[in-house]
Amino acid sequence: MTSYPVFFALSALSLALNTAVNVAQANDGAMQDIEVIEVYAQKRLQRIQDVSVAVTSINGAALREQRIKDTTELASFSPNVKISQNAAEGTPPAINIRGVGLIDYNTSNTSPVSFYIDDVVAGSANNQIVNLFDMEQVEVLRGPQGTLFGRNSTGGAIILRSTRPDSEFGGYITAGLANNDHQTLEGAINLPLTDDSAARFAFSHQDYDYSTNNLLKSSPEAGMRQDNYRFLLSSDFGKLDVLLKAHLEDWSGIVQPVGSIGLFKNPATKAPCSVSEAGSTSCFDLFGYNSGSNDFYDVKVNNNSPHKTDSKGLSLNLTGQLTDNTSLISVTSWDKLKRQHAFNCDGSPSRLCEGNLGLENQVITQELRLHHQLGEHYLIAGAFWLDESIVQDNYNDIFRDLRGVLSQAVTFIYDNQIDVDSSALFAQYDYRFSPATTFTVGLRYTAESTDYQSITHLNVGTDPNDYVGLTIPFYQVSGSQDDNKWSGKLAVNHQLDSNNSVYYSFSNGFKSGGYNGGFLSSLEQAQLADYGAETLNAHEVGAKLTLLDQDLAINMAAFYYDYQDQQVFMNQASTVPNTPPLQLLENVGSSTIYGSEIELFYTPTAQLYFQLGLGYLPEANFDKFIDPTGRELTDNRLPFTSKWNISGLANYEMPLLSHNLVLQLNFDYQSDYYFDQNENPYAEQTGYTLWNGFIRYESDDWDVSLWGKNLFGQHYSNLKFDLSSFLGMLEDFKGEGRRYGMVFQYHF
Repeated sequence: MTSYPVFFALSALSLALNTAVNVAQANDGAMQDIEVIEVYAQKRLQRIQDVSVAVTSINGAALREQRIKDTTELASFSPNVKISQNAAEGTPPAINIRGVGLIDYNTSNTSPVSFYIDDVVAGSANNQIVNLFDMEQVEVLRGPQGTLFGRNSTGGAIILRSTRPDSEFGGYITAGLANNDHQTLEGAINLPLTDDSAARFAFSHQDYDYSTNNLLKSSPEAGMRQDNYRFLLSSDFGKLDVLLKAHLEDWSGIVQPVGSIGLFKNPATKAPCSVSEAGSTSCFDLFGYNSGSNDFYDVKVNNNSPHKTDSKGLSLNLTGQLTDNTSLISVTSWDKLKRQHAFNCDGSPSRLCEGNLGLENQVITQELRLHHQLGEHYLIAGAFWLDESIVQDNYNDIFRDLRGVLSQAVTFIYDNQIDVDSSALFAQYDYRFSPATTFTVGLRYTAESTDYQSITHLNVGTDPNDYVGLTIPFYQVSGSQDDNKWSGKLAVNHQLDSNNSVYYSFSNGFKSGGYNGGFLSSLEQAQLADYGAETLNAHEVGAKLTLLDQDLAINMAAFYYDYQDQQVFMNQASTVPNTPPLQLLENVGSSTIYGSEIELFYTPTAQLYFQLGLGYLPEANFDKFIDPTGRELTDNRLPFTSKWNISGLANYEMPLLSHNLVLQLNFDYQSDYYFDQNENPYAEQTGYTLWNGFIRYESDDWDVSLWGKNLFGQHYSNLKFDLSSFLGMLEDFKGEGRRYGMVFQYHF
């Protein structure tokens, strides 16, 4: 009997093929007058119809028009993608593609979605918060990218490409004001230096407060100032192209205050609140606290929690033309990140749970790629090396106000050093079997070692205001984790005509093992904190089509994943009352994921444009899952994974007073999902829709826009973190409220 997943995939393939054939027949001889979308999804520039990858391309103009500040706002452009700020801005973002992701704020971990920034891999998840200014293009690749992008791309990859220098003098300056005291200043200048060289300098300044309203007036106003700078120098020396990049980031502010979702009607009897009541003024934490307000954005927190980020880096991209058909590319990079991120985790005016995430992260990479055109065939072969050092300086101050009263009132000081050395050899060959059909085969071998050392101390005392106390050793753990893995790809792409294609691919990838340098409250947890690699095998069928005289483009895909040795971040209630929960990352799960997605781009007239993306994940569940207490769970939904997500926009242009008026409205819908592996109803985000839009009046060299985000003030959370057995509450990291402003841009 045919199983449902197999039937689902076969049905999707049949639908794609039948639709594609009909479209090809309808378009036979049609004019090719639509914009040709080209992508770097296979590390070379190709038409999107020629790649056997589900990819969404976002141009820089769309990012500017929709006021996309950073990478946490990219999800609305691509189906089956979810990205959030996680545990407040400044912590590693939570990124999920097709149910594959990691929702962990720990600064030692690496996401299963890889980021490439101007051809340079970002390293750990700390480096995946990137401000998007003066961008040429962003690409979201869905599905494992284990051949050309390698380790830690089981979910997919996101490619960021800055605007390159060119031979024309020009640039722009942008200034904006918005609610929440938001001030924006951004600009770029392009300078031709010689006939063969040019430079481009770009900067971005953001200064803003958060939507959350802290009722505790003694706490400082929460907000962030972000200054970002980028310099690019390109030179063409005939058979050698050189691109040098330098970047610098300087962020500082006060962390967004966390809300408290109280769970008890009566803390003394622990009478529970219902899910709908939790977090209201009728419910309290274990210590009898709530904010005293039912306004979603009101909190009452002693939030003297500073944030500071300093990062910088250099990269050098060399392209040598060895022959007419052969080139050698070298990409060398060095990046360094320093970050201090303080936090309050009790969500109250009391000092019950506070701490700091300190980090120094250095990444050095080198990649060499040989590109060779063999007639109609194409070969990419290369080698990759990464050296990454993560030094953590963390502490978590527990029950400060109850020192001398509770024995659990201690400060955990946990310092970790994690060193990663990774190298790989890879090759991918596109074989043109016929003028319409191309077979792709790819293979990659990765050897990786992770060395770790964890040293933890306890600070104890009886005076809540004595911040010196007595510091004593707690535990020390060291070790290594080695991974030697093969990954690869087999694919076939068939061109029905010049604008329509169908494809099948089998690809696999792995996320490497490592050491969980998060908050570990016992020697036993620390000894169990290393974890092995996870693997994912993916089958995918898809079609990329155009019809209606090239006015409508459709990209669709269906996929089936077999996910093994899954690394699962577990936030599990401790069996000891009034102690922090167990926080582990271990290979405890296997999952089956299957789903589909479709993107439509429709231009019915020269003035009107529609876009729609739909993602569907009917199955994204653990096959088997063992929690830290030894319980076996089956068929639980993967965290941070919606069954449905739908996004779209309508854009209309019209002439007005010799210039142009542009109106756009867009939306992003996410169906309900859980923030943890237990399907805890208190840690569930119900479905919600965010509406955004802008009105822009433009001339040849200037434009002015009125814009808004979350226009209807939708309430939603980036993370709900369960501390019920510890404090009788959940931390609520709230999403931003309604934002609106005006921006002026001048081009020269």
